[in-house]
Amino acid sequence: MVFPQKNPKGLRAAFVLPTFALHNTNPEGNEILFRGSLFFVYNERFVEPKKRKEKMGNVSYYTPEGYAKLKAELEHLKTVERAHVIKQIAEARDKGDLSENAEYDAAKEAQGMLEMKIAKLEETMSSARIVDASQLDDTKVLILSTVRIRNKQNGKEVAYTLVAQNEANIAQGKISVESPIGKGLLGKSVGDVAEIKAPNGTMHFDVLEITR
Repeated sequence: MVFPQKNPKGLRAAFVLPTFALHNTNPEGNEILFRGSLFFVYNERFVEPKKRKEKMGNVSYYTPEGYAKLKAELEHLKTVERAHVIKQIAEARDKGDLSENAEYDAAKEAQGMLEMKIAKLEETMSSARIVDASQLDDTKVLILSTVRIRNKQNGKEVAYTLVAQNEANIAQGKISVESPIGKGLLGKSVGDVAEIKAPNGTMHFDVLEITR
């Protein structure tokens, strides 16, 4: 079934169900097709499709291992932990008067905290993207880069690998791209000086080496 409709520019449009495709015609007589997130213009000459821009502000990038760990944690919370809390609530309810049942109150509180944790993790997963390190620019500091830097004040050298916030582990030399050091290093190349704003003042580091 086709439903004719005028768009804001006064161009004639047609919605075709159930594919939800939108056909249109621009002033030059070219046929336009909207489908999903792609936009195509058809005429005698092919015009390359334009992809809809994604909001980058909320996107987090993970290694395949980090993403798998995140997914496994969410699955564990939704199956094992959720079932455990429900069982605790049922057992506490069986003990009688809920108005003076401390175990029931504690179990309900634990359930609320668990559901908040699940919701937060689901939100993180919805904006998580897996990074293909082979496609990244080796000349600049990006996520998954291992960077060797030297403190210009005391000459001390240290190496860090930039990862997503959930994968950060300072003991393993992995720091978040959202940390002060991570933010200061992003985009830098070998030979650049990174300015790191720390609580005790601004530090400067020479970028010595970038590897993956």
